[in-house]
Amino acid sequence: MQALVQACRRESWPAEIVAVISSRPDAAGLDWARASGIATCGLSHKNYPSREAFDNALADEIDRHQPDYVLLAGFMRVLTAGFVARYADRLVNIHPSLLPLFPGLHTHAQALATGVRVHGCTVHFVTPVLDHGPIIAQGCVPVLPGDTPETLAGRVLRVEHMAYPAAARWLAEGRVVLTADHRVDVAGEPQRLFMLEHP
Repeated sequence: MQALVQACRRESWPAEIVAVISSRPDAAGLDWARASGIATCGLSHKNYPSREAFDNALADEIDRHQPDYVLLAGFMRVLTAGFVARYADRLVNIHPSLLPLFPGLHTHAQALATGVRVHGCTVHFVTPVLDHGPIIAQGCVPVLPGDTPETLAGRVLRVEHMAYPAAARWLAEGRVVLTADHRVDVAGEPQRLFMLEHP
């Protein structure tokens, strides 16, 4: 989230980040966003009787700010199909693997366990199928001898901070198009791949 806000302001995107909303009211990111002059809200799912009730409250809070896109960053809850449908083609996530490899949790441990030589992150539109939406951008890093899930995660995070701000800027500039076959075209960006050159 901080990387997105900082890139938006540093690069003067044709966009504004209007709010930061967390499912953890004690999230440190809320304090940082508030100090940066951004509206914030913390909604604890524990205060709602069902997943649907929480998602409805979350959607109501999002809609107060009337965003063009909803960008998930470290939001570790599976969203209901109704919520995803409400923001169809406007809901974006970053996942710490090169999808379709390693959906779900513990992606870095999964990568090491399978012996892949490259790993990375994927910026994608959210669909009701977990970690399965149309891919906007990917970033990759080498898997090095002696890597642990923690060292690999640190390297992937660096490329996440390249790929997600770039994808968000393309969205803000109106350069991202979903094709009829549910693929993504980005005007002027034929590759959409970010590589960490100095691990």
